[in-house]
Amino acid sequence: MTTTDVSTSTEVGSYFISNYPPFSLWTADNVPQVFEAFERPKAETEKTPLGLYIHIPFCRKRCKFCYFRVYTNQNAKAIEEYVQALIREIETISHKPAVQGRELEFVYFGGGTPSYLSSKQLRSLRERMSEHVTWENAREVTFECEPGTLSLEKLQTLKDIGITRVSLGVENFDDKILEENGRAHLSPEVLRAYDWIQDVGFPQVNIDLIAGMVGETDDNWQQCVEKAIEMKPDNITIYQMELPFNTVYSKEMKESGNSSPVADWPTKRRWVSEAMDELSKAGYHISSGNEMIHNPETDHFVYRDSVWRGCDLLATGVSSFGHFQGVHYQNLDKIEDYIETVNNGELPINRALQPTAHQSLIREVVLQMKEGHISAQPFRDKFGVDILKEFSTAFSNQQAAGYLTVDGDDITLTRKGLLQVDSLLPEYFEPEHRAVRYT
Repeated sequence: MTTTDVSTSTEVGSYFISNYPPFSLWTADNVPQVFEAFERPKAETEKTPLGLYIHIPFCRKRCKFCYFRVYTNQNAKAIEEYVQALIREIETISHKPAVQGRELEFVYFGGGTPSYLSSKQLRSLRERMSEHVTWENAREVTFECEPGTLSLEKLQTLKDIGITRVSLGVENFDDKILEENGRAHLSPEVLRAYDWIQDVGFPQVNIDLIAGMVGETDDNWQQCVEKAIEMKPDNITIYQMELPFNTVYSKEMKESGNSSPVADWPTKRRWVSEAMDELSKAGYHISSGNEMIHNPETDHFVYRDSVWRGCDLLATGVSSFGHFQGVHYQNLDKIEDYIETVNNGELPINRALQPTAHQSLIREVVLQMKEGHISAQPFRDKFGVDILKEFSTAFSNQQAAGYLTVDGDDITLTRKGLLQVDSLLPEYFEPEHRAVRYT
């Protein structure tokens, strides 16, 4: 995970940086700090945006590369029990002094598979939630979808309940590759779902692709990029395949002793770079190392932009992550424990960490670097720190290695740096965090 790492094969481990300090440092001992944060009245001058993350942990099938907390083959009764608990948790949070009266800037339905819920369940969830929180004035309401769980009726329901951004988990268009990697859907379901999405109409549509799924080839990747361009979504997110701990593939590697089945890092970076080139020719613009957008004036990802700039994020649902008034936290990660705790009228928080001011600075620097460009002035304004001096060694090292350029206040990643930005970020961590397990 460092800039001097010479390993090119995709080994087991978490490379994708989504927070700081590392998750492995969050503990149950720090949970009281979250409770205290919720009880503090929100200062009148506080302008921190507020978001809501809603975790729907159900899936038709577990992908072989998935490491999230998901539950498969759940019946309507089990889902209803979970949704009831979700409503209770949202109700409990909505009455906290630090939350009361605040409007939501954005909402994000993540999973698992939020679209696993039926139209009836979705309408009921929205109706019951509206007694406690509203997203009527939110700038963005994102909903993750698995193609095989969609219908025209369900998509119309999503529009009716106020979803503004649909994210379709395509990953690949080749059925053999989808099957090999354990995806529940096949390509005909992708195309059918996308036609319905276009028929219903949403302000923003995103599709996800993964470079380097097991079985990926040069020819197939090129076809995937061409198909994505043909579909013309507003946003295209491209991930480089990883092998986090606790995935099916990771466990198989450990048990068999076999080498990694995933393409090496140079190959994946080449594929993403080729996709960036082709998408740029088709009128797309680079928004981050993972995202291409069609129109920079209208295509925004409010959830990402807000989280990476230190917003308050309410975490709801089993195992979900939040950040509130300077404290990071995660909910209980077993559904039985989560439901029991919520039904007892308690917030289901499992572990937490309150970063120092310096650690909060690092968090925003490294996350915003993933967008490919940062400027020093906003950090002076917010933290009173000149990042050009604070991180001069890292900037100098990485500029010398061709990963970025420094021009006055502006730090801009080169294509080389952008394609492996997550491997660059630990150099900005505090020394004691650079070698610890991230998750």
